[in-house]
Amino acid sequence: MYKTSVSVLVVIHTPDMQVLLLERADHPGYWQSVTGSQNQGEKLSQTAVREVAEETGLDAARYRLTDCKICNEYEIYEEWRWRYAPEVTHNTEHVFALLLPNAVPVSVAAREHLNFVWLPWREAAEKVFSPSNADAIRILALGRKDSRPS
Repeated sequence: MYKTSVSVLVVIHTPDMQVLLLERADHPGYWQSVTGSQNQGEKLSQTAVREVAEETGLDAARYRLTDCKICNEYEIYEEWRWRYAPEVTHNTEHVFALLLPNAVPVSVAAREHLNFVWLPWREAAEKVFSPSNADAIRILALGRKDSRPS
């Protein structure tokens, strides 16, 4: 079964903008926020809640989940294209933010992630491998959509 080319990116953060990052198991050194593809018939908010639970063990329903109304389209990295139907080359990513009262330990999904770290937002934006993830962190921290570096 191929993955759908619609996904969520969930930036988990604290009020002082400490950001949770996860290190990919299939590519050590690649750090990211929670991500995942939408399942058939699922609302995007349901995808976000499910992916947060699967990747961190956190119950997003206990916190404030916000649809940031940011949608990114990007070319799927060549190394991950096998997960999609042969004609699929691009993904549409919808950005969400999950506000936690403080940085907490999480339970990473061993088959997906090796480790987690909480970092101040500037460091987190520099550490993630995905440009859209870095932009989402900066936009969230600076509170405006025009915060992308030129």
